[in-house]
Amino acid sequence: MKPSKRLGKVPPYLFAEIDRKKSAAIARGVDIINMGIGDPDLPTPPHIVEALKKAVDDPKTHNYPSYQGELDYRSAVAEWYQKRFNVTLDPQKEVLALIGSKEGIAHVFTAFVDPGDYVLVPDPGYPVYHMGTILAGGEPYSVPVSEKTNYFPDFGVIPLDVVRRSKILFLNYPNNPTGAVVGLKEMEAAVEFCRTHDLLLCWDAAYTENAYDGYKVHSILEIKDAKDVAIEFHSLSKTYNMTGWRVGMACGSATAVQALGTIKTNVDSGIFKAIQRAAIVALTAPQDCIAQSNKIYVERRNVLVEGLNSLGWKLTAPKATFYMWAPVPENFTSASFCAHLLDSCGIVAVPGNGYGAQGKGYFRMAITLPVERIHAAIGRMQAKDIRFQ
Repeated sequence: MKPSKRLGKVPPYLFAEIDRKKSAAIARGVDIINMGIGDPDLPTPPHIVEALKKAVDDPKTHNYPSYQGELDYRSAVAEWYQKRFNVTLDPQKEVLALIGSKEGIAHVFTAFVDPGDYVLVPDPGYPVYHMGTILAGGEPYSVPVSEKTNYFPDFGVIPLDVVRRSKILFLNYPNNPTGAVVGLKEMEAAVEFCRTHDLLLCWDAAYTENAYDGYKVHSILEIKDAKDVAIEFHSLSKTYNMTGWRVGMACGSATAVQALGTIKTNVDSGIFKAIQRAAIVALTAPQDCIAQSNKIYVERRNVLVEGLNSLGWKLTAPKATFYMWAPVPENFTSASFCAHLLDSCGIVAVPGNGYGAQGKGYFRMAITLPVERIHAAIGRMQAKDIRFQ
């Protein structure tokens, strides 16, 4: 049998390859310190777990759920957006349940992209933006972002003929992999650019609640008339340590939500009702658990930043996300430096070029592991004299 041509354009998924290398090292007996994938090691808060246990015992949760998500869940999402961002959403038309935000991100390309259409994707950026475009038959156009521009795109450098053939602009703040954040001015510019050029603005907002030092993240839907052009992808994964539960939401433009919902109706059967009930509890109960998690992440972030800086880096602590984005030392590429960390120190980090060409010369570390292990990672680097020069 012969797979499709578009499948041949898709390289191995970045994290799958990292997992393969990690597993091989473990098989050799290496004590791995995994600073690769941003998967919270903290447990899901007990009140959410208890809500799931109770819901599972109810036979009414055992049949097919609604494709769009149970109305109670979508209403809880709307209520959360109202409290958190002062954004009003119609739960029936402007909210869609997702099997994790990655699922919705992957499917939105099918809903809007025809063969030959461009999708404007940030470089560096989350790999699914690029791969999802290819799988839908579209053409990803890399929009460079860099430290010089605070990892926000300069829309003026995108060729007009590319813009005219584009359907979607994808942006992600707080940003994976760089940890960058943006303000209302940049968000307004993105909305205006998409309105001017009739683009769908897809805003990936998975890390809005993982913010530190008093910093508050905005939703793109707070921008005036953003719902005319924008759909925001959000998730309970990072906020409530629920990555394995696979529950999220898409909110915003009723047209975009309906189009995405049409795809989902034909390719999946919705989220297990018991999980939706637990998600309702997560969204509507007191939110103290978020502050408790963030306090732990701040300690870990500070240990990592101070540790790397003691080895010659000059890093600023990120205001949000789980990630530290840093340049590799001289005479290394992204890939060779991460290989060196794994081989010499048993540390898993992610090469920046896995997020696009503009990520060359960088690597990413995640703080989703105990502070003792971060101390150990810095200690191993010190012992092997791995420094930034």
